[in-house]
Amino acid sequence: MSRYIHELAEWPHFQWDSATLAGPLAALRHRQGRLIGRMENLGFSLRAEATLQTLTTETIKSSEIEGEMLDRDSVRSSIARRLGMDIGALAPADRNVEGVVEMILDATQNYNAPLTTARLFGWHAALFPTGYSGMRKIAVGRWRDDSRGPMQVVSGPIGQERVHFEAPPPARLDREMSAFLQWCETEDATDPVLRAGLAHLWFVTLHPFDDGNGRIARAIADMALARSDKSSQRFYSMSAQIRIERNTYYDRLEKTQANGLHITPWLEWFLGCLDRAMEQSEKALGSVLRKARFWEIHAHKPFNERQRLMLNKLLDGFEGKLTSSKWAQLAKCSQDTALRDILDLIQQGALAKDPGGGRSTSYSLVEPDSTPKMSRP
Repeated sequence: MSRYIHELAEWPHFQWDSATLAGPLAALRHRQGRLIGRMENLGFSLRAEATLQTLTTETIKSSEIEGEMLDRDSVRSSIARRLGMDIGALAPADRNVEGVVEMILDATQNYNAPLTTARLFGWHAALFPTGYSGMRKIAVGRWRDDSRGPMQVVSGPIGQERVHFEAPPPARLDREMSAFLQWCETEDATDPVLRAGLAHLWFVTLHPFDDGNGRIARAIADMALARSDKSSQRFYSMSAQIRIERNTYYDRLEKTQANGLHITPWLEWFLGCLDRAMEQSEKALGSVLRKARFWEIHAHKPFNERQRLMLNKLLDGFEGKLTSSKWAQLAKCSQDTALRDILDLIQQGALAKDPGGGRSTSYSLVEPDSTPKMSRP
């Protein structure tokens, strides 16, 4: 008796109930069109800012699902540099950050390029530039050989891992991956969003590499979604939502592996997760619009470079309270200079002093909608 779907004679001929999926798919497509339409009504710089924000989140959350924490400023700087965006001072990025960013950008910005074995090997090599995953030497830029035993897909902390399924043996990988890659580049009548869900499941089932399979599977899904949008600009992050629903994701994946080739429940979950990802994106879009409104109001004010840097940090979601000492540290200036900068912004209506005072005096942005209008003389 077959334990997993890849052991079935009919593999990989997936089946699903189109009638069951029709409603959720139509609702998702409506939300997708509405979101893209809203973004198209914005200027180029705002769309670029939204894409930068989305790709930064996608990169960070995709790694976070695997237990790897990346520095947001490093990721943002790496993406901005590769997209040719000027965001002021750029934070340095290590090889791990650069590799993940390189893969995500290749998947989304070059979404129409064929997905090939060489391209996947390049992604894998970018993820593991040293040839190690943590302290463990792995096979990089080639299919796994299972020299340490069968590939098991697990989740949970070390010592408390839960095995969700076992991937096919290495001897099958050349044939299996050839079939998968051929399908990726063959058009059929399947809705492109459903194809993204199929591609994710198919690749994760094969788990062809020693490590990095989850991140690569999500990059493949991102590429398929970019194809469905017909755009390299990204305005929603699937990985961010999977991170929120990680337990449900692994549970659904495990059940799908043991439930035959009828994968309607998997596709229902995928569509629902993607719909919730777009809902979260609409909230994030509000912050982009807030930022645009702020700079529209203050467009002609003579802010210096330090002030612009700090205002953007506040607009991007500054953690904690802003004080003159934090300003001095982040803007790399003296505390006297920091205080002069702050007082000048208060006078210009961009900052306001928080209630309280003394040595713990802090400051906040004057929100765009509450910015007082200048009275006419």
